Amino acid sequence: MTGADAGRQDGGSGTGADAGRQDGGPGTGAATAPGPVTGDLGDGTYRNPVLAADWSDPDVLRVGEDYYLTASSFGRAPGLPLLHSRDLVNWTLVGHALERLEPAAAFTVPRHDSGVWAPSLRHHDGRFWIFWGDPDHGIYQVNSPTVRGPWTAPHLVKAGRGLIDACPLWDDASGEAYLVHALAKSRAGVNNRLVGHRMSPDGTKVLDEGGVLVDADGIPGWFTLEGPKLYRHDGWFWILAPAGGVATGWQGALRSRSFFGPYEERIVLAQGDTDVNGPHQGGWVRTQHGEDWFLHFQQSGAHGRLVHLQPMRWDGDGWPVLGDGGAPVRVHRKPDLPEQPAARPAVDDTFPGGRFGRQWQWTANPEEGWATQHAGDGLRLGCVRTERLDDLRSVPHVLTQRLPAGARVVEVGLRLDGRAPGARAGLVVLGDAYAWIGLERAPDGTARLVHRFAPADAGAERDAARSLPLDGDRVRLRIEVTADARCRFSYASDGAAEPVRVGPEFAATPWRWVGALLGLFAGAPVGAGQAGTAVFSAFRVTA
Repeated sequence: MTGADAGRQDGGSGTGADAGRQDGGPGTGAATAPGPVTGDLGDGTYRNPVLAADWSDPDVLRVGEDYYLTASSFGRAPGLPLLHSRDLVNWTLVGHALERLEPAAAFTVPRHDSGVWAPSLRHHDGRFWIFWGDPDHGIYQVNSPTVRGPWTAPHLVKAGRGLIDACPLWDDASGEAYLVHALAKSRAGVNNRLVGHRMSPDGTKVLDEGGVLVDADGIPGWFTLEGPKLYRHDGWFWILAPAGGVATGWQGALRSRSFFGPYEERIVLAQGDTDVNGPHQGGWVRTQHGEDWFLHFQQSGAHGRLVHLQPMRWDGDGWPVLGDGGAPVRVHRKPDLPEQPAARPAVDDTFPGGRFGRQWQWTANPEEGWATQHAGDGLRLGCVRTERLDDLRSVPHVLTQRLPAGARVVEVGLRLDGRAPGARAGLVVLGDAYAWIGLERAPDGTARLVHRFAPADAGAERDAARSLPLDGDRVRLRIEVTADARCRFSYASDGAAEPVRVGPEFAATPWRWVGALLGLFAGAPVGAGQAGTAVFSAFRVTA
């Protein structure tokens, strides 16, 4: 076993686990991606990115004829997304492995850049395993006999601050188990080092104090070495790890005859003369037909980290060669695998029975009353009373999904049933700066159309346009998003044929590590009694 693949295990054709999902919603399956042609081109080739949204820090695994991918989910719940493919090009979101973040008390409020960093997905002893580092708490793992679950509760393998990007290896040759991780300078005080441990075979604890496997301060020109993925291949221990920074770096390969080193290194993928900046951090997978491929990300501003697929081969000296001689490809022949229908992780949703699809995540661990199921269609969100209503970045009950790359039109229907003065609900583009459009209940009981924004350096939002009185409590909200993530807000009142543009153009922004999000929310100021609900209908994202 190379570490890049594994034998067949029941996981099927994409049914997957979905801890924390509210079952249902058309958003739970596959969807054809609108906008610029990426992914499967339909002629035996594909165009990168194969996943044109923020599936950050991907890792990939083959089990039989099925391919699975997980990615960073940071402070959102449910976490640890699970994607499935049979050809490495067409992917669907099939569930999540992490229902709630632990320690639970730390994630009752949004912590957008914390939580689950750079997970590793492996298959060992008949089980799926995911390890990750939480920079504030330590290294965790969950495991399951099948991708569909049930997944175990998060188990803390190694406690400590600044421990990130963890990856296990069960070495079939020796019977030993190992763990490698990186360090976050913001918490540990140092970085650019990879630390290794012997690990218990059951994956529950490390067996030694650990040691530095690679100190990249001693490698000329290398900095911010992180994101290691550990493999055994051709008699070598291999660490595939990025360096050089998120937007500007490269992919490195390091090898040693011993897990504890010394390691020799080589850069195996870099931008070169292409337009793919910072191509790095991902995973290697070998197909059932013996082809090698590498999935990695490209940092793309507000759209976050888009996932690319690179061909991979081994040179005469036994080193991996990624892409076209070490430069990323944009268009390439597809892997030699059975043809699959074009598919993308879903974005649209009609919320049947009040249930939302797998693509949605809360900005903190969810609580009862945020969303309620009912007999009809539409997402019913409670107008939760909160002191933080004037800063949606700090509100935990915002339901979000990734902002897809490319020019898009986002639309959703809204009915404000909340009668309490100040009750409001809307559609938001959420990042370090944010803007939203929606309805607010005025003191006289009427619903008003509001459009507000908050700059990155402001602690509260302010009006982006004057509020407008409406006849009735229904509205259709719309955001036109350009290819470079500039957003134009508009609305159509009940019965109106054409949307009305409001406010200036807004440039979406990411957080430090997370791309911008599309979100739905409802809330009300602090006060006595229930504030009512808001109902969202027919969420659509089109070209």
